[in-house]
Amino acid sequence: MSKLEIPPLLTHPNPLGFWDLAMEILAKELSPQQFKTWIQPLKLKGYDESERLLLIGAPNPFKLDWIKRTFSAKLHEIASSYFGSTINIQFTLGADSTRDPSKIVNAVFRQEKMVDASVDTAAPPGAALSAGDFGTEGLEIGIGSTPHDRDHSKLNPGLTFESFVTGKANQLARAASIQVAHNPGASYNPMFLYGGVGLGKTHLIHAIGNHLLKEKPDAKIRYIHAEQYVSDVVRAYQQKAFDRFKRYYHSLDLLLIDDIQFFGGKSRTQEEFFYAFEALISNGAQVIITSDTYPKEMEGIDERLISRFDSGLTVAIEPPELEMRVAILMKKAAIEGIPMSEDVAFFVAKHLRSNIRELEGALRKILAYVHFHGKEVNIEVARSALKDLLSIQNRQISVESIQKTVANFYNIKVADMYSKKRPANIARPRQIAMFIAKELTQKSLPEIGELFGGRDHTTVLHAVRKIAEERQRDSHLNHELHVLEQSLKN
Repeated sequence: MSKLEIPPLLTHPNPLGFWDLAMEILAKELSPQQFKTWIQPLKLKGYDESERLLLIGAPNPFKLDWIKRTFSAKLHEIASSYFGSTINIQFTLGADSTRDPSKIVNAVFRQEKMVDASVDTAAPPGAALSAGDFGTEGLEIGIGSTPHDRDHSKLNPGLTFESFVTGKANQLARAASIQVAHNPGASYNPMFLYGGVGLGKTHLIHAIGNHLLKEKPDAKIRYIHAEQYVSDVVRAYQQKAFDRFKRYYHSLDLLLIDDIQFFGGKSRTQEEFFYAFEALISNGAQVIITSDTYPKEMEGIDERLISRFDSGLTVAIEPPELEMRVAILMKKAAIEGIPMSEDVAFFVAKHLRSNIRELEGALRKILAYVHFHGKEVNIEVARSALKDLLSIQNRQISVESIQKTVANFYNIKVADMYSKKRPANIARPRQIAMFIAKELTQKSLPEIGELFGGRDHTTVLHAVRKIAEERQRDSHLNHELHVLEQSLKN
C-alpha cells in the first residue's frame, strides 16, 4: 500500500475512527486466517491526547510480543497518516476496551512493559518516573490506595508462583521466595537472588510482589529495574526533588529491584540506594534484589552495599536441567492453548539448553508456525519452525575452540589440554573441556580422546561421567559450565 486512504474532511481525528480504519486496512492486506489470529484479538484501550499516545491491548504475552515485532510499523504508519502527525503507540497486556470516546480520549496512561521470564528479554522493565511523579499525584500518592495500585507497583500479574515451573535448579530459590512472600520483612531481609540471564529471577520477585498485593491490597510495592532507578536518581537531581524521591522510596513496604549489577560505577545512585536500603530495613520493609553475579563478585559496587546484600539470604538460580526444560515448555504451551506432547518438548529441550527465555523464544516460533500453517504440533513441525535456530545451535564448534576457551577461563596453557601433565589445576579443566566437547560437538569419544593428546576413549568417558555427575550437585561448577557453554555458542 503506497498511500493510506484517509477519510476526507477529518477536522477532528478521534481514536475510534483510527481503530476502525486500521481494522479495515489490515483486513484487506492480510489473509482471513492471519487477521483473525493476530489482529482481531487486539483492542484499543485508550488515547492520551496530550502525549499523542495510543494504548493497544493484546490478550496474552505471546500475541503481545508477536504484534510488537510484526505489526508495530504498520500500525504506526496508519496512525500517523490518520492523525496527521507522528503518533506514539504503546502495546500492553489486556484486551478489554470501550467504545465510549469519553473514556478513551484524554485517558492517562503510564508506561507498561511485559516482563519475560523470563525475559530478557531486552529493554529493562519498569517505568520511568515522569516529572509529574514528583508531585502530589505521583511519588507522594499511597501506592495501594487507588484502583491503580498494580500500575504503580509495576508488577506483571502473569508472573506468579502458580505459573513458575519448579525443578532442582530453582527449588531453593522458590522455597525462599514463598517464605518471604508469607513473612515480608521478617524471614530473609534482604533476599538476594543471582544467576544467569533468563533463569527466572524476575519471575520470582514478581511472584512475591503479586502474592503480597493479593494478601494486602494497601501495601506499597514497587518493582523496578536497576537502570530505571539510576534514571530516577538523575531526574531527581535535575529537578532538585531528592526530598520527594526519598519520601517515595523510603516509604515502601516492598522494594523489588532487578539486575543491581547496573549500579556498578554509579556512586551517587549507590549512595541514594544505600540510604533507601537502610531506611527500608529499619522500617521492617522487605527488600529483594537480583543480579547476574554473586554479590562479592560484582564490579564497581561499594563495599558497604555488598556487606548489606550479604547480611540476608543469598540464593543462586541454576540453569534448568532437561526434565525441567520439558516441563516449562509443556506448561507454557498449555497456557497458550496449544498443548505440546512430551516427545516434542523433549526434542526442543535437548537442543536448547541455556535458559528459560531461550525456550520461550523457541515456543513462540513454533506457535506462530502452527497458527500460520494450520498444523498440529509435532516433531517435524517443531523442526521446521526452529530450523534457523537449530542451525545456529548445531553449528560446528571445534574441539580446538573449546580447549582454548576452557584454558583461558581456568588460566592454564592450551598445550596443557593435550599434555600428559596430571596436577589437579590442569586435570580438572581438561576433564571439563572433554565434557563440553562431548556436549557441543558431534565427535565420538575416540575422536575427542585423540584431540586431547591421544587419550583412550575410556578416559574421555570417565571425564564426561564425572563432570556430569558433579554438575548435578555442585552449583558453582554448574554455573561455570553454563558460562563456558554460552561463550562458545555466542
